[in-house]
Amino acid sequence: MKASKSILWVVVIVLCLVIVFALGWWLSRSTSTRASTTASSQTANKKPLYWVAPMNPSYRRDKPGKSPMGMDLVPVYEEPSEAGVVKISPTVENNLGVRTAVVEKRHFNQQIRTVGYVQPDENTLQTMSVYTEGWIKDLQVKAAGEPVKQGQLLFKLYSPVLVSAQEEYLLAIKYHNPLLIRAGKQKLITLGMSAKDIDQLASARQAQQNVPVYAPQSGYITQLNVREGAHVMPATPLMSIANLSTVWVIAEVYEQQAALLKTGQRVSARFNGLPGKIIKGKVDYIYPTLNAKTRTVRVRLVFANPNTQLKPAMYANITIDAGHSLSVVAIPKEALIQLGDTNRVVLALGDGKFKPVTVKVGQQNQDWVAITEGLTPGQKVVTSAQFLLDSESNLKAGLKRLSNDQTNSPSSSGNKKMKPTTNPNHTGH
Repeated sequence: MKASKSILWVVVIVLCLVIVFALGWWLSRSTSTRASTTASSQTANKKPLYWVAPMNPSYRRDKPGKSPMGMDLVPVYEEPSEAGVVKISPTVENNLGVRTAVVEKRHFNQQIRTVGYVQPDENTLQTMSVYTEGWIKDLQVKAAGEPVKQGQLLFKLYSPVLVSAQEEYLLAIKYHNPLLIRAGKQKLITLGMSAKDIDQLASARQAQQNVPVYAPQSGYITQLNVREGAHVMPATPLMSIANLSTVWVIAEVYEQQAALLKTGQRVSARFNGLPGKIIKGKVDYIYPTLNAKTRTVRVRLVFANPNTQLKPAMYANITIDAGHSLSVVAIPKEALIQLGDTNRVVLALGDGKFKPVTVKVGQQNQDWVAITEGLTPGQKVVTSAQFLLDSESNLKAGLKRLSNDQTNSPSSSGNKKMKPTTNPNHTGH
């Protein structure tokens, strides 16, 4: 009897287990079927945004059709995602040639960027004047800016004092008086007569009425204050000659950056008159005063100019290497999208998703850009095709706003398909 009851209990337990498993299987299948049906229904209810060619995503149409290669156009649906995110298929991503780079920490040398203008090196500037009263004859230079060579005739000077000194020298030579000869020669040198002309005077034994005056160095006439026939006095500036083998660039640096300046720092300059060229120089002098209006400090930069390609008053874009290394968040230059005052990059989120984000830019070097806000190390940014992805994101955002505006407008409160109706009393719900 006991054995029969035990067998009965076993049978009951087995039946219960079978029923439980069967019920669970039925429920799971029912749920899966409903989910599949719902998903299919949602997909069927989706309206394509547009159609694209499978091999050329830039080829878009607003209805189904064939691509230029004869392939069926592929519908593109709006994906349920956060604002601004673009999702593309692996095929489209490959066709676009999307490349990415990792946002990383890099060491940047602190740089000071400013502008400046070229002026002559005043250390090479020579001012011409005479040492005795006289009149200008046979003036050879006519205007500022003219080039001159060392030893070139500039003008001749008629001076009674010079003529008298020459005659005294010739008289000392005639009487073979060494003491008077030395004194006479020294007097002529003091009055500005060149050693070459004194030797010629001693050989010719005839005083020159108009004594030539020569250029002391090669360069350019920067100032010309005299004309033919002018009466001149000693120490009156007649003209200035600048040697442009080296030039200065005068720049201004904001007071917040002035503490970074040191003489001898390396400088790179780009000149508007020399497109594509970068010329190296150094910081030569830091002026001790601050401009109260502009809140800037003037700094003098010096550049070698062997070919005289740098002209006075040329405009320059200056980068001063301040020499202090900083660790900053950086991206490759090609990843940056510059739109006026706005800077953006396209983030690669994975699974074919991309999102443009606004960033703040710091200093730059030849290949990298420092990002002060908007990115963190380890993120990925797009370095090619980012303009297409950014445009795609803007288009999707615009379509979404347009759709929302139409949905919320009074004219869209009725049938969204805007089908005409023959019932004039019909109102939508």
